[in-house]
Amino acid sequence: MASLKDIRKRIESVSKTQKTTSAMKMVSAAKLRKAEEAIKNATPYSEELKFVVSSLRSRFSEEENPLFREMGGDKTALILITSDRGLCGGFNVNLCKAVLEEFRELGDSQLHLTIIGRKGNDYFKRHPVEIEVNYQETSPVDQAKVVREVAGSYIERYQQGELARVFLAYNHYRSVISQKPVIEQLLPIPALEVDEVDDREMIFEPSPSVILDRLLDKFLENRIYVSWLDNVAGEHAARMTSMDSASKNAEEMIDQLQLYYNRTRQAAITKELIEIISGAESI
Repeated sequence: MASLKDIRKRIESVSKTQKTTSAMKMVSAAKLRKAEEAIKNATPYSEELKFVVSSLRSRFSEEENPLFREMGGDKTALILITSDRGLCGGFNVNLCKAVLEEFRELGDSQLHLTIIGRKGNDYFKRHPVEIEVNYQETSPVDQAKVVREVAGSYIERYQQGELARVFLAYNHYRSVISQKPVIEQLLPIPALEVDEVDDREMIFEPSPSVILDRLLDKFLENRIYVSWLDNVAGEHAARMTSMDSASKNAEEMIDQLQLYYNRTRQAAITKELIEIISGAESI
């Protein structure tokens, strides 16, 4: 049986842990609000860019642009976006498992990963897949630079016929308690789903194909960037939920330890009384 001193130390330790998890929950809640605002600000531009690209694409065949057709490569590339820090439940593990399930029939030598975030790298370095590059601890100021570097590299390699397909994997933020792993194809660019396409007669200067060539790079960069923002919001939501659960569990543990402490203390008092009474009767 643990001594009263040991139980008090245990209660103090759990109380300190509870204070830490409560503070982390509040920090994640504040960061989540900022992340939601960032997504809200980026969405109008993303939707308008998608509409323009879809409208231009409808004006000529897919064969006129290499990013719309298969180039005959033999490798599959994946851009995986995870978090740098843990303590967010199964947020990263669920996404990594979904990636393995999606590409399980693909040979290990055919899948090449570019990973954004330390947790994805920690997971896949234990698997026989090639990690080409890993970006860790990227500051918000450098996000656009990393996105341009990644998108530019894959566009060039795809146009050269090195890659068969390029995919993007991230966690989609749906609500504070729900984040959905998403794996979508970037290249060749699939048919875009928009509410309507602008098919009015227009005069372009330069031609639609030249405009589209310039816009496609921006379109792919935007897809990666918005998905990154989406993943960041999901990370903060998952961490906030996990820390809230941890705080509640700590509260329950403190209650149980306090009850155990009271019972142990009462048992010790009862034992001392019995010893005193027995000693008095023996005299």
